[in-house]
Amino acid sequence: MSATLSLGRSGLRLALPLLFLTLMVVFALAAPGFLSQGNLLSLLLNNGLVPALVALGLTYAIAAGGIDLSVGIALDLAAFGCIALLNAGWPLAVALAGGLGLGLLVGLANALLVAGVGLSPFLASLGLLFIGTSLQQLLSEGGLPLYLRPEVRPAASSWLGIPAAVWTMLLLAVLYGLVLARGRLGRALLALGSQPLVARYSGLALRRLALWTCLATALAAAVAGILLALRIDAYVPLSGNAYLINGIGAVFIGASLNRHGRPNVPGTLLGVLLLAVAANGLLLVGWNFYWQQVATGLLILLVLTLNQLARRRDAAY
Repeated sequence: MSATLSLGRSGLRLALPLLFLTLMVVFALAAPGFLSQGNLLSLLLNNGLVPALVALGLTYAIAAGGIDLSVGIALDLAAFGCIALLNAGWPLAVALAGGLGLGLLVGLANALLVAGVGLSPFLASLGLLFIGTSLQQLLSEGGLPLYLRPEVRPAASSWLGIPAAVWTMLLLAVLYGLVLARGRLGRALLALGSQPLVARYSGLALRRLALWTCLATALAAAVAGILLALRIDAYVPLSGNAYLINGIGAVFIGASLNRHGRPNVPGTLLGVLLLAVAANGLLLVGWNFYWQQVATGLLILLVLTLNQLARRRDAAY
């Protein structure tokens, strides 16, 4: 009896990988070009790269028991800074540093509100979301894109045939994953997120944790903004908010892979990949954008429901 129940719990925890494989098979049969090299590369670069970076940052925010609604602002301001500096004639290194700096300013402002003033992460980032949205409207004359001038466009770079943007994402994913799973900061964040009262009375430096969490979240979003801007050769105002909801969904989907239900980087990346496969496959099948969003929402709810069933069964037995 015990072995049967254990197998049942393991089966529910395997729901996400099985669902991913099922989607791959369904779309391979329904859309002949789905498994082509060109489409898979497009899936990774267009549907997976930027969402993965945003979700990496949100993994830290949610692991600490909070939420960060300002990641889209950090993404947008980093993109604006990079494109504006390149258009002004500055070298690529300066443009990259300037873009990262603007993105990190959002994280620093968030940290000051959370650690200094004592606001909740939700309220602090909500205020920054409103401010950043209005600021972008002012900077872009009401929402006009800022295009990169062709003569200052940096040359595309790659290594071993893989674009530098992909290597950047992988490097950041490895770093974030190791810190969260093995580092002292990661253990403190997970403790704060799972048992906040215990963490508060155990001597953890909560203000320092808030600072590092906000900066890590903003850094990943800023890198995403720069890579997006350089890929489309433009800064498009308010484009960052489009990645917020899917990023949150990917983190919670990925948490279902953890036996304690905790956010983790490998799970987050698999969650991003699952949503990217769904969006790409539905596009090839011919579904319009709105039905794609409905399907994405149902997919997230399905995975979270299966995870909740697994947790209930664990609690019962």
